[in-house]
Amino acid sequence: MQGLGELEALVMDVVWNTSAAVRVRDVIDHLEDGREPAYTTIQTVLDNLHRKGWVHRQRNGRAYWYEATRSREEAASDALRILLESTGDPTSVLLHFARGASDDESKVLTRGLKERKR
Repeated sequence: MQGLGELEALVMDVVWNTSAAVRVRDVIDHLEDGREPAYTTIQTVLDNLHRKGWVHRQRNGRAYWYEATRSREEAASDALRILLESTGDPTSVLLHFARGASDDESKVLTRGLKERKR
């Protein structure tokens, strides 16, 4: 999956924060950055997100309804995986990250590793 541009990320925030499928108008109404983009701009962004695999769409009458193909957490996890693999030495990066983790972050990491072993 390809990364996201600034407006694509804002649109995905709306899609992820909405419990049901959204239409272009829903996205425009829920943008939180004060922008009021043109309908066709958001329509193009959603079409691009569909093409990139970030959302799937279902036609209902004259409008498409859009839903995320995966959760925000899954998308972030995939992005971290790609970043790690691009470093050439993911082990060193993980160890460096773990050493710099706060106590709370360390607890979360430990819990996650224990759950993974089950």
